[in-house]
Amino acid sequence: MTLPVSEIRELILNGQATLGIELGSTRIKSVLLDTQNNPIATGGHSWSSEYHDGVWTYSLNNVWNGIRESYRTMVDDVKAKYDVEITKLSALGISAMMHGYLAFSKEGQLLVPFRTWRNNFTFDATQILMETFDYPIPQRWSIAHLYQAILNNESHVNELNFMTTLSGYVHWQLTGKKVLGVGDASGMFPVDIEIKDFNRNMQTRFNELIKEHGYPWAIEEVLPEVLLAGDEAGYLTDEGAKLLDPDGRLESGCVLCPPEGDAGTGMVATNSVAERTGNVSAGTSIFAMVVLERELSKVHQELDLVTTPTGKLVAMAHSNNCSSNIDSWIKVFKEAVESLGFNVEMDTLYSTLYNKALEGDKDCGGLLAYGYLSGEHMTHFEEGRPLFTRTAESNFNLANFIRVNLQTSLGAMKMGMDILLKEEQVKLDKMLGHGGLFKTKGVGQRFMAAAVNAPVAVMDTAGEGGAWGIALLARYAIDKDKGQSLEDYLNQNVFHNSNESVIEPDLADVDGFEVFMERYKAGLPIERAAVDHLN
Repeated sequence: MTLPVSEIRELILNGQATLGIELGSTRIKSVLLDTQNNPIATGGHSWSSEYHDGVWTYSLNNVWNGIRESYRTMVDDVKAKYDVEITKLSALGISAMMHGYLAFSKEGQLLVPFRTWRNNFTFDATQILMETFDYPIPQRWSIAHLYQAILNNESHVNELNFMTTLSGYVHWQLTGKKVLGVGDASGMFPVDIEIKDFNRNMQTRFNELIKEHGYPWAIEEVLPEVLLAGDEAGYLTDEGAKLLDPDGRLESGCVLCPPEGDAGTGMVATNSVAERTGNVSAGTSIFAMVVLERELSKVHQELDLVTTPTGKLVAMAHSNNCSSNIDSWIKVFKEAVESLGFNVEMDTLYSTLYNKALEGDKDCGGLLAYGYLSGEHMTHFEEGRPLFTRTAESNFNLANFIRVNLQTSLGAMKMGMDILLKEEQVKLDKMLGHGGLFKTKGVGQRFMAAAVNAPVAVMDTAGEGGAWGIALLARYAIDKDKGQSLEDYLNQNVFHNSNESVIEPDLADVDGFEVFMERYKAGLPIERAAVDHLN
């Protein structure tokens, strides 16, 4: 239910609005909610990772500059719409990209530049850890980064006092609390879903593994405390309020929910936290998740095992690369149009070219492309080289060119989902899609439905994304005394009147995608040659 402007103005003045901030890979977004969980104002800041000395990173200075700008533009939106200023909040939530490595000394100093999920240089560590734990450890995970630093004999490990994710770091600075939501925590170190905390047996094994190095810490001492959705995770301090609002208008004291990763907030934003539900987030990277009814039969290196924000087991097929390469192609087409003396809006160009792809051959006409801007763990590439190739007999036209770049953006993810759905026979009733790939109505959905051979839905509200999802978790933290589970809370308080469009898989699209995937797998040596020889 949409509230009247007068009521929204009043609840903002009374400090009843809830704020969610998510630090995505290309945008930091702020979403303010009313008491009915409706977005009433938004703000944002565009940013991007930097590649320094072989490491994909973001500087902490850019983290805070971006957060402040995102918050400021949200405040400006409130002022423009309701002619009031925000001075206090009811609750606040922080979300961010999962995984990676943020290591701090006892004095709180960052020991090495932030190593993000995008880095693929921890292969040796993952092989040893998977054998030690008998559990899948992807290269992105924090424990893989830590153990690789140990294998590399990096001196900073001796000074390690605390390690966390990006959401955990921001939350720590705002509240003073070194905590993490269970979903984000499950991408740092394996979680025991029975106790909904880090796996203690695996912690013991890790300590034994590194015992010979004589470090002055044990793994359980440097990891954050794990919390569940609905738990209070601290309060905004005076210092934290000034980090968000240097002008000093924002009061301290509001409660914060546990900080979560973008996977968890994506589940919440698409109401995909119950068994047999799934969601896929498709933007710079792509990850598809399915909430499991049972443990998998064996360890699969291609699949992450993470959790929902309440600790339910989730299988994730993650690819580091999705839309970045096709975004670059769209910019080239815009440049060509402008060189001819015409102007075209980017939204129009995307919509026109994406819909053109629907006219292409189901198998992309024999064309082949890889959008590996960075390394791709699913197919074992430590670095990436975007490329396009074809044979003389290929049906090379615009429709097939756009189609192959769209389908290849799902290729690595599909390899993981095929293991889950075909080999493990996991049941999936419906996949909820969100992210930039689904912005052009009906196109991304259709290709995703073909990739997973299951219905794909997009909600009207999913456009608000993870920032809305973490804001909902913040609201749940102050509403949980009603005794509702997160699933019931979302169904009864958020999604009871939601609209969604569903596209069923088309058999011809499914078959064509399978033909394309055979070409995709067979052509991987071409990508390997590009990585090895194109520097």
